[in-house]
Amino acid sequence: MNHKLSFRQDGTFNIVQFTDLHWMDGRAEDQRTRGLMERVLKAEQPDLVIFTGDLVYTGPVPEGDTECSNPRQAFRDAVAAVEASGTPWAFVFGNHDTEKGVTYSELMETALEHPHCLAEAGPEELPGAGNYTLEITGTDGSTSAILYMLDTGAYSSLEQIPGYNWVQRNQIQWLTAQSEQLNSRPGQEKLPALAFFHIPLPEYAEMWAKETCYGHKHEQVCAPVLNSGLFTALVEMGDVMGTFCGHDHVNDFTGSLHGIRLSYGRATGYNTYGREGFMRGARVIRLTQGERQFTTWLRLEDGSQLLEQPVHTPAVADGSEH
Repeated sequence: MNHKLSFRQDGTFNIVQFTDLHWMDGRAEDQRTRGLMERVLKAEQPDLVIFTGDLVYTGPVPEGDTECSNPRQAFRDAVAAVEASGTPWAFVFGNHDTEKGVTYSELMETALEHPHCLAEAGPEELPGAGNYTLEITGTDGSTSAILYMLDTGAYSSLEQIPGYNWVQRNQIQWLTAQSEQLNSRPGQEKLPALAFFHIPLPEYAEMWAKETCYGHKHEQVCAPVLNSGLFTALVEMGDVMGTFCGHDHVNDFTGSLHGIRLSYGRATGYNTYGREGFMRGARVIRLTQGERQFTTWLRLEDGSQLLEQPVHTPAVADGSEH
């Protein structure tokens, strides 16, 4: 089924972001995750669902626990609520999706079995899988907004660099080329765009330290040690209004840095770490045709809609000059 994403007649387009489901085998926590997704879908009636990584958990488990033995079936079960709703959906990979027992290509193949899945494997020469774009058409039938999907990989392959991987140079080159191609109409403003990936950029931490943000930061920003320049590329491209990631389950803040709004989703899955009193949920994003801005809010597990979040003001600088 070839879904065409289009703005509604009223000019709006709603996206629900689910992130970090960590689905394993249908255990009780997984069923709670599915129930939450079903409630969010019913409440929000989105035009598109985007999963920002770690749909399944294929990594090591504590002694006495059971590992995910069938990652491909786990993936099917993880997306079943959205697929059953008939809502078009897309996803990017996280660092836990393919740790053990399954490859990128096998899991992408599993995703593409689903009629409502809009994901693409993307160019073979790029790292990972799932580097692709989605276009949203306006009421006149022409492309009116762009969604960039990026694979942030898993772990550093360089022995001297600890921690998580970073978006590679050829991915950034591909991304900027996509932007140039999609914005090649002479004399016209660039199309509004959003970017989705799993692991946050180092600039998320910079933004929290320097700018007014809204929401919570209950853990450090677990970004790559190396900064490969993706954020710089996004600023220079000039079309991306906002980015959305997951990965850090008890961060949900949003703010703006150098003209781009950086946001976390709200972790959705119960089969992983969380924080007492910090409800699972989803982020909702509303685009309006012809506008270079968007609105966003959270929908929580108890059904509530969180339109405003606590304000975080950065510490005042000491005023010294260099």
